[in-house]
Amino acid sequence: MDLFRAHVLVCCGTGCTSSNSAKILEQFEQQIPAQGLEKEVKVVQTGCFGLCAQGPIVVIYPEGVMYYRVTPEDVAEIVSEHLLKGRYVERLMAPKHDGAQAAENTSANDSNFFKKQMRVALRNCGNINPENIDEYIAHDGYQALGKILTEKRDPDAVIQEIIDSGLRGRGGGGFPTGLKWKFASG
Repeated sequence: MDLFRAHVLVCCGTGCTSSNSAKILEQFEQQIPAQGLEKEVKVVQTGCFGLCAQGPIVVIYPEGVMYYRVTPEDVAEIVSEHLLKGRYVERLMAPKHDGAQAAENTSANDSNFFKKQMRVALRNCGNINPENIDEYIAHDGYQALGKILTEKRDPDAVIQEIIDSGLRGRGGGGFPTGLKWKFASG
C-alpha cells in the first residue's frame, strides 16, 4: 500500500456532482502530477459530506481542511497554496463562526454542522470512495457478515447479537432491527 502525505477528497455526491465536482476531480487529477506531487498526494472521489448547499466540497487530510464552493478554477490555487506551500486558501474555507477566524476552524469536525454529530451508519461517508469495495473492506466493511458466516451461529444467536448491538432501521422510525428480525422469525 502506498503512503501519501496528503489526501484530497472530492465530494462526488449528487449535490456536488450537479455543481460540477467531476470537473474539479479532473482538475486535481491533472494539477497534482503537473506539480510533481503524484507520489505524495492522493486524490479520492468520495460520497456526500452532507453539506450540499456549500458544494462542491473538497477536504484535504491530514489537516481535515474543508473547502466550500470550489470551482475548477480554484484547483490550481489549492494545489499551489495548500499542497505545495502549506498555506490554507481561506477564502474557500468555512465561513467565520463563533467569532473565530476561518483559519482557526480548519478541521471539518470543527464546523457547527459537524461538531455535535456522532455518525454511526454514515461514519465513512465522505472519507472513502463509495465505488471502491477495497476501501470499504479496509475500513472493516463486511466484518459482521464475516463473523456470522465463519462462526456458523444459529439464527437465534444472530438475532440476539443484532438486538444487543442496538442496530436500528433507517426508514425514519428507527425501529430496532433485532426486534424486527425476532418478530419475523416466528
